[in-house]
Amino acid sequence: MVKVDHAVPRAATDTGGLRRDVGLIGLMWASVGSIIGSGWLFGAEKAVVVAGPAAIISWVIGAVAIVLLALVHAELGGMFPVAGGTARYPHYAFGGLAGMSFGWFSWLQAATVAPIEVEAMIGYAKHWKWADGLQHADGTLSTSGFTIAVVLMAVFVGVNFFGVRALAHTNSAATWWKIAVPLAAIFIIAIGNFHPANFTSEGFAPFGAKGVLAAISSSGIIFALLGFEQAIQLAGESRDPKRDLPRATLGSVAIGAVIYILLQVVFIVALPHASFAQGWAKLNFPGISGPWAGLATVVGLGWLGFVLYLDAIISPGGTGLIYTTATSRVSYGLAKNGYAPKVFAKTDSRGVPWFGLILSFVTGVICFLPFPSWQELVGFITSASVLMYAGAPLAYGVFADRLPRHERPYRLPGGKLVSPLSFVVANLIIYWSGWDTLWRLGFAILLGYVLLGSYAWYAIRKNLPDAPRLDFKAAQWLPGYLVGMGLLSWQGSFGGQGRIPLWWDMLVVGAFSLAVYYWARATASKAEAIERSIEEVVVSDAPAH
Repeated sequence: MVKVDHAVPRAATDTGGLRRDVGLIGLMWASVGSIIGSGWLFGAEKAVVVAGPAAIISWVIGAVAIVLLALVHAELGGMFPVAGGTARYPHYAFGGLAGMSFGWFSWLQAATVAPIEVEAMIGYAKHWKWADGLQHADGTLSTSGFTIAVVLMAVFVGVNFFGVRALAHTNSAATWWKIAVPLAAIFIIAIGNFHPANFTSEGFAPFGAKGVLAAISSSGIIFALLGFEQAIQLAGESRDPKRDLPRATLGSVAIGAVIYILLQVVFIVALPHASFAQGWAKLNFPGISGPWAGLATVVGLGWLGFVLYLDAIISPGGTGLIYTTATSRVSYGLAKNGYAPKVFAKTDSRGVPWFGLILSFVTGVICFLPFPSWQELVGFITSASVLMYAGAPLAYGVFADRLPRHERPYRLPGGKLVSPLSFVVANLIIYWSGWDTLWRLGFAILLGYVLLGSYAWYAIRKNLPDAPRLDFKAAQWLPGYLVGMGLLSWQGSFGGQGRIPLWWDMLVVGAFSLAVYYWARATASKAEAIERSIEEVVVSDAPAH
């Protein structure tokens, strides 16, 4: 198991830039470490409550959706191996306004995952007597819980200050554990606790298609499967990004999807019938502060329950660690593109963007204040994540048109079909998260426009050399896209007014998505402007030789 090859010469670095220290395993483990986080601890239970045993279908649909998005990202990651890639592709394709917008979506998602993982760690810790008072009944943190949450965030940031080489070692060690424990739980619990009748005794899909689809966004399925982009965010620190990024991206999705689907199957078949005899919506069994540990205890595997409570520290901890890294890399990319002050692009002697790390800590602490629990944060983050990813299929279509001869180490088969399809799927996932989540996301988006827009206005007015070029013409589709998705959610059947009935609403979302996709392609930046943007950013990230 090699994370960092010490036979390779000292990592090259540009002046004040990032160090290229990470190999294929380090990249893949960064993504797998993000995918196998708190999602496995809670996802199976939350999904079965929303969808019944048909939650398995929800996981399959979610996995297919993420694979579509990952395929697009795999090609783009090989084409443009730059730090914070997901925030930069729309910048290349549609200019400054779109780049600033998707950069904010990307930062918003990354900055709020670490607090979710801390909430999950504290939620499972309630099993221990010493931690019983860390959370109130509604899931909000007590004073002592808030103090511990702040300390955990400080640990995430502290490890990151040791640099990406230390992070690769730390995260890789944690990821081996994070994969081994769920696999052990799958096989150990299934032996002697396999009750196939559980699939049908209270109905396979008691809440119908709407429950199956709602579970994808609201119960943490997409949230659990997200994380493949972490390899792409670290592209600026990869030793051989064009070879390794596609492999790391697709490999991590495959590993995560298989583990999560097996977890859902075993969770359903291993439950004693008494725990869901009153219906899946009223699922109840001892140890509810930790669903998997509680299940292990119920079926007489107390020792495994202890291991799972221990894993509830390690798995979310590893994910929080890597997302703290991602947050600083996204803000680094925003600064490199001129959307944020240059202090975010400054690195210390270890190549660490220190100011972005400090801000990620402050943001995490703020998140502990208004959000009461893991479950309520999940829907919000899922929407922010998928909205961030939606920029990649749009950019892919533009590059296929404008840059047909650009080097592509990995070429997506049928890309011109997969790209619009993945954009449609991304918007369906956003829509399924429901109006109650999306109006909050809309507020967060407006906040980003105020913050980043104010800096852009200042930089342009002062004629700063790195002032962003806000290309309104190339991004003319963006306001219509954001407002349109909001209106469809408001009028739709997933938490909205219900004026657009089920199935018709998804047809409308699909048609709207295709209209936006081709509108964006038609109005995108010209090839010359795209090449100029690429050259500006890649040159700034290229290591010295």
